Amino acid sequence: MSSKDIVVTAAGELFGRKDPGAVDRWVSAAYRQHSSLAADGPEALRKLVAGLPEGFRYEGARVIADGDLVVLHGTYHGFGPQPLVAFDLFRVDADGHLAEHWDALTPLVAETVSGRSQTDGLTEPSDLGKTEANRALVVEFAGKVLQGGDYSVLTDYISATTYLQHNPEAADGLDGFGAAAAKWAEQGKNLVYKTVHKVVAEGDFVLLQSEGEFGGPVAYWDLFRIADGKIVEHWDIIAPVPDSLPHSNGLF
Repeated sequence: MSSKDIVVTAAGELFGRKDPGAVDRWVSAAYRQHSSLAADGPEALRKLVAGLPEGFRYEGARVIADGDLVVLHGTYHGFGPQPLVAFDLFRVDADGHLAEHWDALTPLVAETVSGRSQTDGLTEPSDLGKTEANRALVVEFAGKVLQGGDYSVLTDYISATTYLQHNPEAADGLDGFGAAAAKWAEQGKNLVYKTVHKVVAEGDFVLLQSEGEFGGPVAYWDLFRIADGKIVEHWDIIAPVPDSLPHSNGLF
C-alpha cells in the first residue's frame, strides 16, 4: 500500500468506524503526537477514539501525499459544539504504520466573505509531473513574500486574474486579500511568518506548515493550488499556539 492508501484506510477505521482496535493495525508503538488533543503513544490515541461521541463523523475534502507525509483536509463534526475544519499531517514509517501526527483545527464559518467554504473547491491533485516545479514556486514565494515581506513581487507568484480565497475573512483576488490584511493590521494582527517547517507537495497542491505571529504566536497552515506557474487558490488555518501540550514534542 502507498502512504496515501495507508493513511486513508487508517483514518477511515479510526475516525469513520470509530474502531479503537485499528490502533493495533495501523499505529506505531513509537507514535509521536503534536496535537493538543492527545499525548504520545498508541494508547492515548486508542483512548481518544474510544471516547468519540455517537454523532461524531469526519467529512473529508482532499488528500495530498508526498513520500512518507500525507495531509488530510476536511471537517470534524462532533469534537465539540461546532464543526471544526482541520488539516491533519501524518508521517508513515517504513513498516507502513502511522508514526507521527500534526494538526490544526479551526471552527467552521457558515458565512464567509468570498462565499466559498473553508474546504470546497477542486479535490484531486493534478499535473503530477509539475510537483517539484510547484514546490519550488511556493518555497520561493514563502521566502520572498511571506517571510521576506517583499509584496512588490506578489504577482510573480500569485495570479493577478484568478485567486480563489477560502480564508473566511478574505474576498477573492489580490485586492480581497489586501483588504483583509489591512483589516487585520488595524486589529494588531500582522501576518508574520518566521519559520517554514514543512512543505508537502503533490501535483498542483502545495501545503506549507509554518510558525509566526498573528497578534500572538500561531501555526500557519497554508494550502495553495498552482496553475500555469501561478498560485490560483488558497485554503488556510491560522491556529494559536497553546501555552502547553500533553507531551513535549511541540506543534512542529
